[in-house]
Amino acid sequence: MKNYLVVFLLVIAVPFVSFGQEFQQGSKVVSVGLGLGSAVGSGFSYSSQVPAISAQYEQGIWDVGGPGVISLGGYIGYKGYRYNYGSGYQSKWNYTLLGVRSAYHFNGHNVDKLDIYGGLMLGYYIVNYSDNSGSSINNYGNNLGLSLYVGGRYYFSDNIGGFAELGYGVSYLNLGVAFKLP
Repeated sequence: MKNYLVVFLLVIAVPFVSFGQEFQQGSKVVSVGLGLGSAVGSGFSYSSQVPAISAQYEQGIWDVGGPGVISLGGYIGYKGYRYNYGSGYQSKWNYTLLGVRSAYHFNGHNVDKLDIYGGLMLGYYIVNYSDNSGSSINNYGNNLGLSLYVGGRYYFSDNIGGFAELGYGVSYLNLGVAFKLP
C-alpha cells in the first residue's frame, strides 16, 4: 500500500518538477510527517498504537558566511498507546512533545533540489495516562529533554518536497512532506 501511495504522489508531482532553491536566510518551511520506531512508551506492552505524527516549522535566520544557514523553529509531535486487558480493563498513554529546534543547513553540495541539515532540539514531553476505571493522570512523568537530529529534504517543485529525519523525538525516523512558504 505504501508503494502505491509513493508512486501516486510522484506521478502527480512530475508535471510540477523544477529546480528548487537551496535553504537560505529567510526561507520558511512547514513539514508534516509520520514516524517509525519510538522510545516513548517502549517499556510498556500495548494492544494498539497511534502512529507517531509530527509537524514542524523552521525559518532560515542566520547566514553563517560559509556554505550554510542556521534555522530556528518549532516542533509538535504525538504518539499514543492503548492496552486492553482480558478483563475489559483498558489503559491509554499519550505522549505529546513540544520543542524549539535549530539546525545547520549545508548548502555546499551541487544538488539544487536537496536540503541536508543537522540540528538540536530542546523539547518538553507531556505524558498523559488514563484508564476506563476513571483514573486520569495529566502529568505522568513530564520532562524536559535535549535531542539531536539529521535530515534531508528533496523538493519535487519550488514549494513541495519530501523529507526524512533521524533523531530522537516522538520517533526515531520521521518521513513526510515539506512545504516551502513564500
